[in-house]
Amino acid sequence: MSVSMSAATTPLTNLNPAAATQIAAFPTSLPRPTTSPTRPLSITCSSSTLQTPTSAATDRVFNFAAGPATLPENVLLRAQSELYNWRGSGMSVMEMSHRGKEFLSIIQKAESDLRTLLNIPSEYTVLFLQGGATTQFAAAPLNLCDPSDVVDYIVTGSWGDKAFKEAAKYCNPKSIWSGKSAKYTKIPNFDSLQQTPGAKFLHICANETIHGVEFKTYPTPAGENEVLVADMSSNFCSKPVDVTKFGMIYAGAQKNVGPSGVTIAIVRSDLIGNAQPITPVMLDYKIHADNNSLYNTPPCYGIYMCGLVFEDLVEQGGLAEVEKKNVKKGSLLYDAIDGSKGFFRCPVEKGVRSLMNVPFTLAKPVLEAEFVKEAAKEKMVQLKGHRSVGGMRASIYNAMPLAGVEKLVTFMKDFQARHDHA
Repeated sequence: MSVSMSAATTPLTNLNPAAATQIAAFPTSLPRPTTSPTRPLSITCSSSTLQTPTSAATDRVFNFAAGPATLPENVLLRAQSELYNWRGSGMSVMEMSHRGKEFLSIIQKAESDLRTLLNIPSEYTVLFLQGGATTQFAAAPLNLCDPSDVVDYIVTGSWGDKAFKEAAKYCNPKSIWSGKSAKYTKIPNFDSLQQTPGAKFLHICANETIHGVEFKTYPTPAGENEVLVADMSSNFCSKPVDVTKFGMIYAGAQKNVGPSGVTIAIVRSDLIGNAQPITPVMLDYKIHADNNSLYNTPPCYGIYMCGLVFEDLVEQGGLAEVEKKNVKKGSLLYDAIDGSKGFFRCPVEKGVRSLMNVPFTLAKPVLEAEFVKEAAKEKMVQLKGHRSVGGMRASIYNAMPLAGVEKLVTFMKDFQARHDHA
């Protein structure tokens, strides 16, 4: 099998010269294997080169899961081709020492590409962590404030609420707005918010995965030294973001940029180093920053997969181009819902509807189980809504191709035609 893949040319200006040299030492194209494994592997490809397939030509489903979520097929195929012997190293990435030059080149390239995608300034530190975004509900207050400090939370959904409740163990959080009474279907007017004088930070969940509410613009903290902290787990790298408006951004990888097991934190460097004395060593940002995310064994394979996704996003033209694709997919699906004359309904206010997670209900709830069953037969899976809210939910992250949304819309119209009887 001949494998050919071009890689993005990514500037390494954010890395030190030694790191850049290590990355350059490894090829970005995939070499032809020079040795055979002890046990022959049977690999079937549709052509002699590795190409991005179309989902219609494979036996894969359209996976609308909220996370772990679908990954780009070309990324999966590249990982498959590198699984046994990563670029002539004689090892799988799963077998490498996290302190060896091979893995160092992987994690440093991943960080470099992420910095390129989000235009992350040098005064921000990028950390590859573990424990999911949920662990950051505790780590953020432990690192960014003292136990007596007040912090403000805008609670727009289940995850914002969980973050608020966790913070109560480590500081003095105030919920300055909650959408619970409106069933988390809106986002407040920022001008009307009464922020707490002297608050250490203002926390938001940029996109609520369960309820499908997404911030289109971001609030500005009122205090002179107050910073904005955002959980961006489910819309991370789905669109351009001005990182300089935030003190910290964190995100679980398993929605948009990789498999579960990796959490990415982008922290303004001057905020690091003041953790509360009770902070566990694994939650102390300074420990991870001082050790370049290698204090202990990190989720190596997950970071490798994130790196492939970042490279793919760069090759697509960056996040501005990615956002255009996401707007097109989201508009197509929301138009189908709104044009169904009430057969399908999205409860979220139009101005804050998520482009990543689209919740909707059927006017006849008795048909929901049948909808999920019939969709699965058509190779569209994981459309059942979160157990806490019911209904349907289509997660259409970066890696969901337009063809998947088009097929879902066609199915929805057909389903309505067959079940919408007076």
